[in-house]
Amino acid sequence: MALKSHSEAERRRRERINAHLTTLRGLIPCSDKLDKASLLAEVISHVKRLKNNATEMSKGCIVPSEVDEVRAEMERLGMNSESFSIKASLSCDDRPEILADLKNTLQAFKLKTLGAEISTLSGRMKVVFLLACEGNTTETERHLLTASIQQALKSVLDRASSPQDFLLRTSYPNKRRRIPLFESSSSSS
Repeated sequence: MALKSHSEAERRRRERINAHLTTLRGLIPCSDKLDKASLLAEVISHVKRLKNNATEMSKGCIVPSEVDEVRAEMERLGMNSESFSIKASLSCDDRPEILADLKNTLQAFKLKTLGAEISTLSGRMKVVFLLACEGNTTETERHLLTASIQQALKSVLDRASSPQDFLLRTSYPNKRRRIPLFESSSSSS
């Protein structure tokens, strides 16, 4: 009796595995003639390709991360080594007062704003700024400026998540502060 139930369980296990392999064959093109090991290897490489494609496609999108994050990176503008920009980004909980704080903080650096993007998703926000420095600067000054911007954004994030700020927000939960729009330092024609 035990031998019969064991062989029955083994038969069901093989059927389940073969059903899963059939499903995998349907997902991978030209996999009808592959043996099981080759099929699994092909599935693994196909999943890796899909993951790489998804990563490449998401580079152009700004989606807020699930954790608070601050970045500032220096980028060259064209072939001229004198021209550079700083790409600064901040991901955090979506709070309207943070935009005014960001504006004031970044204006203190007296940089030209080339662009700004804001996205929100599920109570999180991500803000990305592209800033340019006008005038001649050394490589050391550029790195120092980039580090200073990153530190300033971290302080904005720290202020936004401080207990005092939380108390002020919860005192008047239905009141929203007015926030002036970001001003472009270049004139559009």
